[in-house]
Amino acid sequence: MPNRSVTALLTAVMAISMAQIFLVGALGPLLVTQADVPRAVLGWTSTAGFGVAALLSVGAGPWVERLGARRSIVALSLLVALALTLIGAAAGTPMLLAALALGGVPQALANPATNKIIVTSVEPVDRGAVTGWKQSGVQLGTFAAGLPLAALAGWLGWRGVMWTTAGIAVAVAVWAARSLPADPVPGNPGRAGPPSGRIGRLAGYSFLLGCGIAAVNTYLALFGAQQLDLAPVTAAWLVAVLGVAGIAGRIGWSRRADRSGRAAAYLTLLAAGACVAALLVGTAAWAPGAAWAVWTGAAALGAFAVAANAVTMVVVIGRGGSGRDSALVSAGFFAGFAAGPPLFGALIELTGYGSAWLLVAVEFALAAVVALPLRRRP
Repeated sequence: MPNRSVTALLTAVMAISMAQIFLVGALGPLLVTQADVPRAVLGWTSTAGFGVAALLSVGAGPWVERLGARRSIVALSLLVALALTLIGAAAGTPMLLAALALGGVPQALANPATNKIIVTSVEPVDRGAVTGWKQSGVQLGTFAAGLPLAALAGWLGWRGVMWTTAGIAVAVAVWAARSLPADPVPGNPGRAGPPSGRIGRLAGYSFLLGCGIAAVNTYLALFGAQQLDLAPVTAAWLVAVLGVAGIAGRIGWSRRADRSGRAAAYLTLLAAGACVAALLVGTAAWAPGAAWAVWTGAAALGAFAVAANAVTMVVVIGRGGSGRDSALVSAGFFAGFAAGPPLFGALIELTGYGSAWLLVAVEFALAAVVALPLRRRP
């Protein structure tokens, strides 16, 4: 299968795998005003999905090895469609959280399944670039949620947007079923040894990274609406800016890291850049009138923080891209996504946005410190 076809499909899979989270973040102002979702509860929407994803990711690798990558991708796409359909039909906060929790299942499967396809279908020389494009699919989803889909909400309403995206997920499932090579006969993947220390450190790095990124994804649009008095659709453009910068960052940094032969050495640099970007966004909370800092900071967060997650996958694939390693690193990332937004939301209620953005900067700074030993060659 040509790399171009694989790349396009895997990018689409990653784009839909977290679509429900990004849509809730981009449409947060509408959910708060039209669906009566409390502002603090908005943070728990991320916890519902990513908490389930973190718990299931530990066992997702062996399941992907046993079932096959194509079956896993088809299954996760259909689960995304079901979760989005239920979110659109949600009549209250409990049903909304339950539907988002269901969406955690496809999130757990996404990285192990797509990494497996790269290892088996892409030449080694092209894997870094394909990984960058594949991981940029998540940010393509962010961009779609923040611009075209958020704009569509003005016509169809937020529920109609959820159902439209569910239809897109079904189309991706059909595409995967028809174009990916058949899986081998399901078998027992066997018992693996304990994960290496580097994988454990990558999981810790991903946890801290996920804490910060999830808070940004969930609250950036609401911050723009409440702090800068932006209209809901305009505030969602902040998420689109984050997404566009994230796409460019993931593709560029992944290709550069892979070609260097020392991808892990880039992780500290990217986390440090993300720390500065978070402080830049927080400037608008500390200095009224600094709206330019929010837009610039959103772009920088995409270029550094979001790109760092893609580079961790380059490191994992460079080690062989096993389903278990992919799943363990993803589990750390998803655990961070579950923990970050509630902490951010609690700080907003207690002390305002300024301290919340400072927390995000600290999380990225700690990630930079955790990654320092990874600069050494294994």
